Amino acid sequence: MPALPIDTDQIVITASRAPAPEARTPASVTIIDGQTIQRLDEPALASLLRLTPSAAVATSGSGGSLTEVRIRGAEANHTLLFVDGIKIDDPASGDTPRFEILNADLASRIEVVRGPQSALWGSEAIGGVIAVNGVDDLPGYAGSAEAGSFGLRRTSGSASLVTGKATLAGAIGFQRATGINSVEGPGDKDGYRNLSGRLRGTWHPSANVELGASAIGLSGRSEFDGFDFFTGAHTDTLDNSRNRLAAGRLWASIGNESTPWRAQIAGTLLGSSNRNYLDDIQQNRTWGSRRNLAAQLERQLTTGSIKHRLIVAADTDLERFHARDTAFGGFTNQDRSRRHESLTGEWRAEAGPVSGDLAVRRDIFNRFKDYTSLRASLLGQLGGGFSLAGSYSEGIAQPTFFDLYGFFPGSYVGNPDLKPESSRGFELSLRYRRGPVGASVTGYRQRLHDEIVNNATFTSALNASGSSRRSGIEATVDWKLGEQLRLSANYAYLKATQPDAATGDQLTETRRPKHSGAVALDGSTGRLTYAASLAYVGKHIDNRDVFPFDRLALGSYWLADARVSYALRPGIELFARGSNLLDQKYQDVFTYRTEGRGVFAGIRLADRRSSP
Repeated sequence: MPALPIDTDQIVITASRAPAPEARTPASVTIIDGQTIQRLDEPALASLLRLTPSAAVATSGSGGSLTEVRIRGAEANHTLLFVDGIKIDDPASGDTPRFEILNADLASRIEVVRGPQSALWGSEAIGGVIAVNGVDDLPGYAGSAEAGSFGLRRTSGSASLVTGKATLAGAIGFQRATGINSVEGPGDKDGYRNLSGRLRGTWHPSANVELGASAIGLSGRSEFDGFDFFTGAHTDTLDNSRNRLAAGRLWASIGNESTPWRAQIAGTLLGSSNRNYLDDIQQNRTWGSRRNLAAQLERQLTTGSIKHRLIVAADTDLERFHARDTAFGGFTNQDRSRRHESLTGEWRAEAGPVSGDLAVRRDIFNRFKDYTSLRASLLGQLGGGFSLAGSYSEGIAQPTFFDLYGFFPGSYVGNPDLKPESSRGFELSLRYRRGPVGASVTGYRQRLHDEIVNNATFTSALNASGSSRRSGIEATVDWKLGEQLRLSANYAYLKATQPDAATGDQLTETRRPKHSGAVALDGSTGRLTYAASLAYVGKHIDNRDVFPFDRLALGSYWLADARVSYALRPGIELFARGSNLLDQKYQDVFTYRTEGRGVFAGIRLADRRSSP
């Protein structure tokens, strides 16, 4: 996957194997540009994702706690996350993105592509793909410091250098907070700290040749309240987890967007480690790695009035997983590995107002049956600013290492006979874009087969019979009035159900609100810069983790955030920020409290080219 400069805000990276203009992309895409990210200045990347359509964010406690993102009703491990072209879903943590240790200070551009994308990017891309990409091509620097409620202390810095043939850019961010007690009643506060960094460099020895390298490092420590050993009830404990993830990527490419041929080869290495403690006594540890080698060849040609782009890509992966425990005398120890190869073909075509895309991918697994996934999409511009887009797409997700081989004495044994989960669906979208105004209405329907669920006694995993059903509607609108105001709003309706193993009836899936939406605005005038957001999360279902182990509804809530800054002089600004300004008392996960109203203040330094 290419990592593009952030000045290409209207170029979509992950809706195809090659970048494409947003107006020619049939897929449902939301782009959060660098200016919006900087002006909202959210500490956590997940807070920005909450402002996108059909993204359900569930946080198990205060800031820094376990954070899950579900797109269009999919599972938390059905979202594929890239940072500067590196897949960073954690193989040591159920192939789930570690959003709780990925702070927003590293992000200069966020792209969310909704719907199954496995025909392009392989396993885990069932709900969608998130790409945190882009490095500013303009030389400059920026740094900020902030402090406020819940003991938050936050610092960050970024810089980029540009010469005639090379670029080098990097960012680093540190956060720590004392937090709140995540359970009701007396108890200690559950805080966190994390340190994140990323670096990217490119060199062009000639006009059509690029050599590049990128790296990311994430490290975090999070305190949380666990469960009573005897009753299983959520209670105040001294649990904490310590997580690390580091990855690097090297690539070389020949050709560019204007040449008929283009080729790229890339290699990626990722390592991760997760350690769980109780009162500083280690309970268990998992660690994993992923090695990837990828190659891609593109050919552009024109036949008559039709412009074609043909793409062939090949990937090979090697994943390793290790687990060690101290609490059970080593009975849960695991050392596992798996290999995977894939071959992808994509054809894109444009003929006047019509754009089409067809992608086919063959995934070859050494531990599962091979799988072929398909995506076909079409977009037609109707005139007057209107366009109509539709697509059919398929997705796949491998069983996690824990699903296959997990083991806890007397409570859980993995199932090595599990099959991958698969999804099929379609969407239809009516869009409008004319001048400063844009809008869209999208309807979609997906079916998930062979969903991996717990068995009736919660002692192992199995592939469920029947299918889980997800359908919904998304509506968006945006209005740009120049520098003074940029406004966007969205609403999403979701119906997500799964079959009940006992009755066969369809049950509403947990932690997925039926209704959700968001409004965001930002702008500047004179020395003043401002931004605000309001996110709505409707009622949603969760499971009670103690007797009678039933299902219950968690209430709806509104989250209002705002930030205002004042430039004392060019490159120096003071700012104030507020979170949960309506002081909502809410839960994303049953019994886990979340933070109330917060107020923060800080200073930001930047050269003029890095100013908002």
